[in-house]
Amino acid sequence: MLLKIFIVLFLLTILYSLASSFFFLVRDKGEGDRTVRRLTWRIGLSLVLFVLLWAFHHLGWIQPNGGPVQVPPVSQPAD
Repeated sequence: MLLKIFIVLFLLTILYSLASSFFFLVRDKGEGDRTVRRLTWRIGLSLVLFVLLWAFHHLGWIQPNGGPVQVPPVSQPAD
C-alpha cells in the first residue's frame, strides 16, 4: 500500500510540474526559461518513475495483474 501511495504522489508531482509549466508559458508569453526548466523537471521525474517501476518489478515488489479484462489461458492441443 505504501508503494502505491509513493507512485501516486510521484504522478501528482509530475502533473504539478506540467501545470506550472503551462502557467509560466501563458504568464511569461514565451519569454524566459521557467517553462523550459519545469518541462525538463517533468521529463526527468517521468524517467525516474519509469526506472523505479522497472526496478520494483525486477525486485519483485510489484507484480503485473493482467489488467481489468481477464483472458482465460489457451489450452494446448494434445500431441
